[in-house]
Amino acid sequence: MSATSYSPGQRAWLRFKANRRGFLSLWIFALLFVLSLAAELLSNDRPVMIRYEGQWYSPLLYDYPETTFGGDFRTRADYLDPFLREQLGKDANWAIWPLNDYRFDTINYFSPSPNPAAPSPVNLLGTDDRGRDVLARLIYGFRISVLFGLALTMLGVLIGVIAGAVQGYFGGRTDLAFQRFIEVWSSVPELYLLLILASIFEPSIWILLTILAIFGWMGLSDYVRAEFLRNRTLEYVTAARALGLSNLQIIWRHVLPNSLTPVIAFLPFRMSAAIVALTSLDFLGLGVPPTTPSLGELLAQGKENLDAWWISLPTFGVLVGTLMLLIFIGEALRDALDTRQG
Repeated sequence: MSATSYSPGQRAWLRFKANRRGFLSLWIFALLFVLSLAAELLSNDRPVMIRYEGQWYSPLLYDYPETTFGGDFRTRADYLDPFLREQLGKDANWAIWPLNDYRFDTINYFSPSPNPAAPSPVNLLGTDDRGRDVLARLIYGFRISVLFGLALTMLGVLIGVIAGAVQGYFGGRTDLAFQRFIEVWSSVPELYLLLILASIFEPSIWILLTILAIFGWMGLSDYVRAEFLRNRTLEYVTAARALGLSNLQIIWRHVLPNSLTPVIAFLPFRMSAAIVALTSLDFLGLGVPPTTPSLGELLAQGKENLDAWWISLPTFGVLVGTLMLLIFIGEALRDALDTRQG
C-alpha cells in the first residue's frame, strides 16, 4: 500500500510507531497502569481465594471471623497471623496468596526489626516509620497518582477546549472579555487558596482535584483559541455557514476536529504536571488525607528518616520513571502529529 493511500490518522499512527522510544514507553506505562488497577490482587494482606475443609472462601470480597478457620475469637481474621497461616496450609487446606502479603495500610506487627525496617524477605522494600510495607504503598500510590493525573487532565482539557473554542470561534468582544477574565483569574494565588481551604476543610482528593482543575485549563485554552482563530477563516467554515449550519454544528463537526492537534500532543505533558502537583502538595501535607497511599507522603517520610534510604530512593525512582515515560510518549505524539513528517 502506498503512503498516499493512508488516512491522516493512519499516517500519524505509523509515525508514532516509528518512534521506538515513545512506542515502547506507551506499552510500558499501559502495562504498569493496568497492573496497578489490580493492586488488590498483587499486594494484599488477604488471600485471593481459600479452600478450607471443603469450603470455598473469598476474603477479598467478604470478612470472615477467625473462628471460621479454627481460631478462638470472632473478630475479623488476621491472615498474617502465623496460627492462621498454619491452619490454611494444614492437610487439604490451601490458599492463593497475592505476590506481596501487605496492603497499603497493613502494619507488620511481626517484624523482627524496629520501624522503619530495612528490606528483608518479609518486606521486600522495607517498612516506613509506622510499620507499613513500602512496596505496597508504592503500588497503591502509583495507581492513585495516575488516576488523579488522568482525572485532572480530562477536566482541564474539557474546560480549556470549551473556553478556547468560544474565544477563538466568536472572537471580537467575546474574545476580549474572556482574555480579561483569564488575566484576572490567573493572578489569583493558587497555593494560598489551597492553604486556606486546607485550614477550613478536611483534606480530600476531591477538593484538591476541583481547585487544580479550575486553575489548570488556562494554558490549554490559549492553544485551542489560536487554532480556532486560524480555522474559522478557512473556506470549509464559510461553506458550512452558507449551507445553514448553526454555530454549534460548525464547531463540533468541522472546526473542533481540526483544532485538536495541540490538545492531543500536550496530554502526556499535562498528565505529568498533574502527577507532580499531587506529589508536591502531598509532600507539603496539603494533598490527600494522611492514611491515603501517596508518593509525596513517602517522600516526606524519606526526608524525616534520611537513614532509611529504602523509603525515598524507590519512591523517587517510581516518580522519575513515570514522568520519563509520559515525556517520551508526549514527544512521540508531538512528532506523530507533525504533518511535516514523512
